[in-house]
Amino acid sequence: MRKQFPFEKLEVWQEARSLVVGVYECSRGFPKEERFGLTSQLTRAAVSVANNLAEGCGRASLKDQANYSSQAHGSLMETASDLIIATDLGFTTEGVADPLLDQAYDLAIRIHNLRDTQLRRAQEL
Repeated sequence: MRKQFPFEKLEVWQEARSLVVGVYECSRGFPKEERFGLTSQLTRAAVSVANNLAEGCGRASLKDQANYSSQAHGSLMETASDLIIATDLGFTTEGVADPLLDQAYDLAIRIHNLRDTQLRRAQEL
């Protein structure tokens, strides 16, 4: 078994990773002409959520960690917006997008709480 990076142990990162998989599965059905448009934008935003959480985990100061958590939250909002727009455009159905949006909503709460905890702990130092 390989060694694990510290971020892999974070439940919030694991949830973000799961969302990435769901977003990629959803976007496979998008029109081919959207490959460099909404498909790319959506998948990059979803990956950015997990990547920002991972990068923040590698930062020494809690303030820096909180900054990356904020970036992850922003990317998550972009992911949700893109999913809603993709549904509006008929690239996917509500039946496919809604579970992903519910997952994103729950993840947003967890990332927000993580950021608040990081900032609170930073102030205590």
